Amino acid sequence: MRFADLDGWLRWQETLNPLSIELGLERVRQVWARLGPAGLPFPVITVGGTNGKGSCVAMLEAIYSAAGHSTACYTSPHLLAYNERIRCDGEPVTDADLCAAFERVDEARGDVPLTFFEFGTLAALDLFLAWGPEVAILEVGLGGRLDAVNLIDADLALVSTIGRDHMAWLGETLGAIAVEKAGIFRPGRPAVIGSRTPPATLRGQAQALGATVYQLGREYEAQLAADGWHWRFGEAAPVALPLPALRGPFQLDNAAAVLMAVTALRERLPVPVNALRQGLHRARLPGRFQVQPGAPTLILDVAHNGQAAESLAANLSAYPCPGSRRAVLGVLRDKAVAEILAPLVPLFASWDLGQAQDPRALPVADLEVAVAAALAAGSQPAGVFAHDSIAAALAGARGRCGAGDCVVVFGSFTTVEAALRAAGLV
Repeated sequence: MRFADLDGWLRWQETLNPLSIELGLERVRQVWARLGPAGLPFPVITVGGTNGKGSCVAMLEAIYSAAGHSTACYTSPHLLAYNERIRCDGEPVTDADLCAAFERVDEARGDVPLTFFEFGTLAALDLFLAWGPEVAILEVGLGGRLDAVNLIDADLALVSTIGRDHMAWLGETLGAIAVEKAGIFRPGRPAVIGSRTPPATLRGQAQALGATVYQLGREYEAQLAADGWHWRFGEAAPVALPLPALRGPFQLDNAAAVLMAVTALRERLPVPVNALRQGLHRARLPGRFQVQPGAPTLILDVAHNGQAAESLAANLSAYPCPGSRRAVLGVLRDKAVAEILAPLVPLFASWDLGQAQDPRALPVADLEVAVAAALAAGSQPAGVFAHDSIAAALAGARGRCGAGDCVVVFGSFTTVEAALRAAGLV
């Protein structure tokens, strides 16, 4: 074996391809042809979109588990440990199994320079073949059409939302981004759209491919009710359900899309209504409006683009905070910082800025300039404090808190990870 431990494998994979991101399916197809069959011998659901992918995967996993179906999930990025990316029946893969899968991928690749994400995707698929779940759920890493996950022809593909992110790879317009996301749809197979007003190119591309389209607000519907919400499809009577355990009004759209996916696959994977209810109640996703009670209350959210920031702002406005809100922020270099800040500027009394131990992190000095500009543009007075780490930023925000204040940590996965560790929550 090339490496005896997981850290060794992961550090080496980061150096294997000179590009951290290199979209395209040629490399993974070549290696997969040596590893496994063209398709997987169990139903596969692929989940794409700008935001909401992780929530949809979490709800699908919880619902199928509640129905008694064995599951395998592949998600990215991870929050605390790489093993989180590959799960069997909700449990992260062990280091030993992961290292063995990496070894098999390494032997099969020859001299193919796989990227870090491609290596992990192939390892996940290799493990899924060994596990033999009743359903596999794959989360797209970036885009869709040229993402390594799209190596597999999914039995059903779900696209949650379309927003501006990763424009350097996906295009500058929402219409262009939607075309890339629609690349996970397949002819004659269900294509679930989890947005009421997606770019027209998303549905158009799905129809052009010959997929069977189910769009929120058209083929299926979700409506709030006094006792939760109602889901409706076609002429069938509406189904009464509890609100998802995942926080935020946008989670209703995600839940509705998930139920459409489950319904479209019900002949192969039957799910009783009670399992739908249990799954929506049990689904958990750390780092997505994660609330830690205390003095002060700590709220953590991986929001890292404009669309996610708008959702975070809506959640914060609805969440009772009797005192002031104080931001702890760290973002990555390739993000549109102004779009992240715009919906959130009016909500915070202070900003503590930090930089995670991530080579992609935006330097604090640059982040300070961006925050000052956003505050000035919004005529919003607030203190701005720069720190050399997320841990120091969190300590600074907590030190400024009075009775009833809330500290909100956001901006990236690595920012939330650093805050969780600094707060002793892991």
